[in-house]
Amino acid sequence: MKNFDSVAISSRIRLARNIADVEFMPKLIDTNKIYYITSSMRALLTASGDFTTLELASMPLSRCTALLERHVISKELIENKDIALVSTNEDESINVMILEEDHLRLQSVLPGFNLFNAYKKLLPLDEKISSSFQIAFDEEFGYLTSSPSNLGTGMRASIMVFIPALEISGRIDDIISQARKFGLTFRGVYGEGSEGMGFLYQISNQGLLWLTEEEIIDRVNDFFYNIYEEEISLRNSLFEQNHDKICDQILRAYGTILNAYMLEEKEMFSLLGWIRFGHELGILKISDTEMFMKLYYHAGSASMKEIRGFSQNEKENHIRAEYISKRVKNLVKKGGDR
Repeated sequence: MKNFDSVAISSRIRLARNIADVEFMPKLIDTNKIYYITSSMRALLTASGDFTTLELASMPLSRCTALLERHVISKELIENKDIALVSTNEDESINVMILEEDHLRLQSVLPGFNLFNAYKKLLPLDEKISSSFQIAFDEEFGYLTSSPSNLGTGMRASIMVFIPALEISGRIDDIISQARKFGLTFRGVYGEGSEGMGFLYQISNQGLLWLTEEEIIDRVNDFFYNIYEEEISLRNSLFEQNHDKICDQILRAYGTILNAYMLEEKEMFSLLGWIRFGHELGILKISDTEMFMKLYYHAGSASMKEIRGFSQNEKENHIRAEYISKRVKNLVKKGGDR
């Protein structure tokens, strides 16, 4: 049985929706219309019973950035901080960004290879919103959105992938080119304009105007299958050809993260990526991979400030090293060398 979760870290479905007869962002400046959207959505989500709504204007920028690091909100929502809201359910598997690039951005994020389940999880909320508001829709072009690339379903389906062998082998540029042929994009860990860190990348659709939601998900899944097969094949051949070098790199990363006095954020990503690679190769053993992957954002600059509450004057890199070391020590042990 194939272990897709050794490559697929998380799956996300995002739906863009706009209220009919209200200006799209960023031309929406009428305070009455802004209040109508924010107050109506707050009431609807509160009535659902499982959502907590936060006003970005009342939050320090560090907390907003911490939510960005956890992929709960986007850079665009932070740019609209003065008027924007975000609503999340208890485990943050569903959230709604209000007044981002569109009036509403609904998203569901689930661990592993789970696009269809993420889609099904989001559908009841989408149906509830559609029955409560008149949504901007055109018979020919589908859901109307502020960006033409989201016309049609208004859906963006994405999978976060962990592909160390493909990156080490220099295959990323070829994958980006292949993705375009599928009508997909291949981006870094924080989406458009970001780089891959810790061997993490995102596969997502772009456009695909005339396809249904199910067809878009199938398209992303099919591309993922190709990525998965090549990554697993390369892991085995790469390890056989460079056994000593890869073992040394993995164990050096493990030793560094356990003993470093200072640790910069980008270096942390790289070390965690090598440790996760060591787990997949059987050199190391991670007891809880989902908890381990959360370290990527828990030790981000903004999240560290939120979790630990340290001030700008404290030594962030030292505190990060201390924080990560303790958690990796509890989560990771040496395994049997293959």
